Amino acid sequence: MIVKGENRIGRDEALDLLINGDLLALGKRADKIRRSIHPDGIVTFVVDRNVNYTNICDTKCSFCAFYKSKDAQGSYVLTYDQIFEKIAELVAQGGTQLLMQGGINPDLKIDFFEELFRQIKKQFPTIQNHSLSPAEVIGIAANSALTLDDTLFRLRNAGLDSIPGGGAEILVDEVRSRISPKKIGSEQWGEVMLKAAGLGMPTTATMMFGCNEKPEDIIEHLFRVREIQDQGGSFTAFIPWTYQPGNTELGGTTATGVDYLKVLALSRTILDNIPSIQASWVTQGAKMASVALFFGANDLGGTMLEENVVAAAGCSFCMSQQEMITLIHGAGFRAAQRTTTYSIIREFTV
Repeated sequence: MIVKGENRIGRDEALDLLINGDLLALGKRADKIRRSIHPDGIVTFVVDRNVNYTNICDTKCSFCAFYKSKDAQGSYVLTYDQIFEKIAELVAQGGTQLLMQGGINPDLKIDFFEELFRQIKKQFPTIQNHSLSPAEVIGIAANSALTLDDTLFRLRNAGLDSIPGGGAEILVDEVRSRISPKKIGSEQWGEVMLKAAGLGMPTTATMMFGCNEKPEDIIEHLFRVREIQDQGGSFTAFIPWTYQPGNTELGGTTATGVDYLKVLALSRTILDNIPSIQASWVTQGAKMASVALFFGANDLGGTMLEENVVAAAGCSFCMSQQEMITLIHGAGFRAAQRTTTYSIIREFTV
């Protein structure tokens, strides 16, 4: 990993690069950093499944096309058996990571998750339970009249292994108050991540951009993530992805491919304390994901046996495990399946 030092990039330089920087020069700089951190030329992926246990959410973010009100047609809460069936399919395909996320559902309290996670750990001991965004954790705490510390402690003891970085959007409260006024603030998001790290839980961080935020907001987000990691965070990876406007209340247009590659390259350049940068093929597609490997990314995320949230916004890129392996080899890298915490399970020959 890069050692932090006096030459660490600052906010002013980063903002200038985002606004005025040459795309290819940025890519070259990020690629050099990636190669210094990952000199073996391996690009990784994890075999996983997104299980959206409920779509009922009272936060009602304007950029989300997935949520439903409790009494709306099509609203649901999956039963334990439905969830177990999905996990069994994942295990049968050699999967190792379960990513469970849903809405902030006021009817789901800590008991629902404790019993669910205990049963998952008992029935599927090889699966890493990488679930619940910080907003969901705080929602569970509020619904259950518990402190954040108690909630995290109980979820971890029940079988929650690690926490994904969903719900970060842009970690600037002025932006958050506009696109998701009922959601937790940036300080709360960071508090969950630091407390989870204090319990020994790995985490990841994300950023959704392209929803009319300012360049300054993107840079502020990246530096806040870096600062959280400096303060004792446990981020194993950072995943920037672009807002998908289809079927959303917010509407508008999404960021361009050039925007995406610039932000990706800056992510690798700024986040010198986070080992992996993940390309978002789910929102960008396979061709852009291939290019992203030369702009700082060293990981393609999950094969995603199932994905519903981005698909609800009309973005439905798909990629099989073999297609992912072929993409990595075609870009000149070595392909390897990993665990959630980036241990290599197996490498695939050309």
